[in-house]
Amino acid sequence: MLILSAKILSALFSPFYAPLWAFVWLFIFSRFRVMTLGYKIYMLVLVASFTIIIPRVTIYIFRRLNNWSRWQLNHRQHRHMPYVLSLLSYATCLLLMTQSNTWMFFRSIIMAALVIQVLCFLINMKWKISIYMAGMGGLVGVVVAFSILFYFNPLLPLILLILLSGAVGSSRMMLQQHSLMQIFAGFVVGLGCSFVFLLFPWFEWMSFLIP
Repeated sequence: MLILSAKILSALFSPFYAPLWAFVWLFIFSRFRVMTLGYKIYMLVLVASFTIIIPRVTIYIFRRLNNWSRWQLNHRQHRHMPYVLSLLSYATCLLLMTQSNTWMFFRSIIMAALVIQVLCFLINMKWKISIYMAGMGGLVGVVVAFSILFYFNPLLPLILLILLSGAVGSSRMMLQQHSLMQIFAGFVVGLGCSFVFLLFPWFEWMSFLIP
């Protein structure tokens, strides 16, 4: 039962789902719940398409073309192309949001998720890091950043997310996918990226880098 529970937690809180969970939380529990139903559905479909469906489909096609099993795809030397395919899909989602003048806070969530994946990709070239916990750290960062920017009391959702993060991290160790240090490092990377890109809007400090 413990192993089954660990597998279910890993499936529900896959790093692919982290941006979608962030938007679901915002549209249900934050002041963004007053937005029209049509806009909420549009945003959720857009995010789900480019952060879950398209990456999963393209990675599956890539795996089948190479005749690799899921276990072979998890090898460090085989992870590069799945990361690249996922990054391209996230970048496309960000581009579409930018072209449609989506609110900057929403774009910053996707930007943070994109940078989290880039950092995890670079770190995984030398040392294995938990992208699952990077996603959980990102979710915690979204809640904390939202509470700072909009004077929202984050106590209850923050407690629940921290407990959930502990459960997801424990499940990854029970499945022998990561060590405690890899779990901790992933969470810190996700949390840090969310803080940087949500509390300090990236379009502002990018203007200092681009003349």
